[in-house]
Amino acid sequence: MVASLSLPRIMRVGRGAVEELGEVMAGLGLSRPLLVTDAFLVGTGAADRLTATLTGAGLSPRLFADTVPDPTTDSLTAGLKALEEHGADSVVGFGGGSPMDSAKALALLAVQGGRMRDYKAPRVTPGPALPVIAVPTTAGSGSEATQVTVITDSDTDEKMLCLGPAFQPLAAVIDPDLTLSMPPRLTADTGLDALTHAVEAYVSRRANPFTDGLALTAIGTIGRHLRRAYADGTDTVAREAMMLAATQAGLAFSNSSVALVHGMSRPIGAHFQVAHGLSNAMLFPAVTAFSVHGARARYADCARALGAATASDPDDLAADRLVDALRALCLDLAVPTPRSHGIDRDDWTRLTPVMAEQALASGSPANNPVVPTTEQIRELYARIYG
Repeated sequence: MVASLSLPRIMRVGRGAVEELGEVMAGLGLSRPLLVTDAFLVGTGAADRLTATLTGAGLSPRLFADTVPDPTTDSLTAGLKALEEHGADSVVGFGGGSPMDSAKALALLAVQGGRMRDYKAPRVTPGPALPVIAVPTTAGSGSEATQVTVITDSDTDEKMLCLGPAFQPLAAVIDPDLTLSMPPRLTADTGLDALTHAVEAYVSRRANPFTDGLALTAIGTIGRHLRRAYADGTDTVAREAMMLAATQAGLAFSNSSVALVHGMSRPIGAHFQVAHGLSNAMLFPAVTAFSVHGARARYADCARALGAATASDPDDLAADRLVDALRALCLDLAVPTPRSHGIDRDDWTRLTPVMAEQALASGSPANNPVVPTTEQIRELYARIYG
């Protein structure tokens, strides 16, 4: 098996790394970046501080802060206008997964044009695109390391997975200090997102030796540190560990794949405006229980890495303990069900057939150890509701 791998050319990792962003960009010969972020980071002053860092390095940045959670095709219009007006030669994605997804989409459309629907999976887009520099402020999406972006079609409410080297950041600046202000709910949801990435990358039908090591390392790190980061957001050791694990998990799934959890998660986010990490967390234990018999040895490895099983436990027992451990983790992190989150049962039931079709069409379920039917996906949606 030959694995096709794509990684950022440059990565700066560690506390204080964000201060080196200007140096990184200048070293790449870039001078006119569009800084793509959101209103929250403008409100905290973080966007202005990053703009000052870029200006201090001799660059001429322009700020674009009109990204939205779970970006849509409509939300990209103003960003494309800002890119053109600024004559931008690069895009900096600064924030969580949504600003980084927006930055990747804008970098592609600025060069290739067309609609995001033209680039949805299963198409793989090699490029060209403007250079993207990713600066994450959450420890979850791993988007700083991936050749993936997710954009919702404003006309159909379909969350479109778009992938290929065109979406791979040229550089990533990964500073855990940027995550210290994350509240507990966001810490939990993004941390469970990273854990989902790592487990799905390892059990995926497209797993490979390069991604296996990254995935297992990330699983172990998250198992030791997620509860700590959730309980005490000022725990810098836990924050640094979670940031590194999220990036490792991103590298793993970007070069392997995600699977059924993500396939089912995207429609929940699109139709009910549930944050991506939270919708993954809602699904994670039930989908793992459904899938575990398809790759017991692989799930057993995940259990041992997470600390839910020992090396002496047989695979069948270890795999079952992983499911139990995921349920316990979601309980400890107060993950709601769709019902307790406020989603109406009638709306959930009415949209379940559409969500099941969209999940299957995304392609991610085909990478799952057990490839589900549409009816099985419907049953899983019904099972997790309450």
